[in-house]
Amino acid sequence: MKKLADGRVEATIAVLPGDGVGPEVIGEAVRVLKAVAAARGHLFQFDEALVGGVAIDETGSPLPSGTLAACRRADAVLLGAVGGPKWGPSAPVRPEEGLLALRRELGVYANLRPVSVHPALVDASPLKPELITGVDMLVVRELTGGIYFGAKRREGDRAFDDCSYSVEEVARVVRVAARMARGRRGHLTSVDKANVLETSRLWREVTQRIVSEEFPDIHLEHQLVDSCAMLLVRRPKDFDVIVTENLFGDILTDEAAVLTGSIGMLPSASLGSGPLGLYEPIHGSAPDIAGRGIANPCGTILSAAMLLRHSLGLEAEAALVEAAVAIAVGDGIRTPDLGGTASTRELGERIVCEIAAA
Repeated sequence: MKKLADGRVEATIAVLPGDGVGPEVIGEAVRVLKAVAAARGHLFQFDEALVGGVAIDETGSPLPSGTLAACRRADAVLLGAVGGPKWGPSAPVRPEEGLLALRRELGVYANLRPVSVHPALVDASPLKPELITGVDMLVVRELTGGIYFGAKRREGDRAFDDCSYSVEEVARVVRVAARMARGRRGHLTSVDKANVLETSRLWREVTQRIVSEEFPDIHLEHQLVDSCAMLLVRRPKDFDVIVTENLFGDILTDEAAVLTGSIGMLPSASLGSGPLGLYEPIHGSAPDIAGRGIANPCGTILSAAMLLRHSLGLEAEAALVEAAVAIAVGDGIRTPDLGGTASTRELGERIVCEIAAA
């Protein structure tokens, strides 16, 4: 990334549309980023590459070497979704292997998943309005360790998935979460299963030490994952920042998506030790609606806003995109998952118009 003398930014963004609805929602996010560049004078170059199932079909690999090279050259990576029934559990190579490999190769160990409820979408949630009005939390999920990256094997009629964490793997993601909590309401909830799992006992010990020694101003509480899952739907407003391991974070954020009315609204940012980040909506490839032009692009567009903030340092531009999404949704421009009739393109176009008019 190059910052010009007049404050403009020159950056390269690797674009990985992926499978299913991925190309549709990515198309709208790229249009939004181009609108931001035009409005503020930035110079964004987009480098598109294959990942997931389409990459398997084209090259035999879910993460071709050329794609990985493009991501490493870029200042940020924007990804759609991977997977689909064509490459099911029995397939010799699966699209999800490419996503896991990409996270590992880029070293993006902290996955940030903000969850907030737009006032106009309160009625879209199955929960009572009084429970979800004002919900504003951030889930920080450890992304490159745990059971997803452990050894997997079968021996006769038994199957094994190894789960392991090191002290450093826990410490580094807890530091990210604690810094985020310090900039919010100062409340950090660490989620584990320390009453059963040894990895969770290590997680709790390390979290307690890091927060007490390095972040004494942060209020820390520990929650067992099953209790947290219950409280997310009973008292969601109690949460500020949640930090947890890979598997638990994956499941809890899908549950938290119900609060917003649709999983299509939720973005994510995967960060490591440098500015390069991987940005993607938390939803999957949704093959059942792929090609119909009705997928909700907001999660991907809001992921692009996180890209502007965390990798390019463009806070005002990120806020501009977030405000444009809020205005469009608030004015009733909604895809079917939110109870509306707008197409993916119509919602994206409205957001682009709001950016241009700002």
